[in-house]
Amino acid sequence: MIVHTAPADISLVAQGQGPSGLMTFLPLVVIMVIFYVLLILPAQRRQKKTAEMLSSLKSGDKVVTSGGIYGTIVGIEGDAVQLRIADQVKIKVARSAIAQIQPEAKES
Repeated sequence: MIVHTAPADISLVAQGQGPSGLMTFLPLVVIMVIFYVLLILPAQRRQKKTAEMLSSLKSGDKVVTSGGIYGTIVGIEGDAVQLRIADQVKIKVARSAIAQIQPEAKES
């Protein structure tokens, strides 16, 4: 038995079977949103916090470098910082090498 259908009927059947355009891209959009929230946003916040810390450095701050050297800032020269790491021992490091400012020690 041979069934003949009109071309208009074939196009209607083809259109009804596929998912809509939105449903095709929805999983991709959801993955991109999750990627942004879990990876990109925290990295941007961390970078902003580090930039604020580096711009607020001043003489007398006790800091730790990314190499693990503990010292006290005795001078700031543009992108370089001079640290006193022992009596009569000063070193010059890049401002970006400062990893963190040491919290003030509480006396008890």
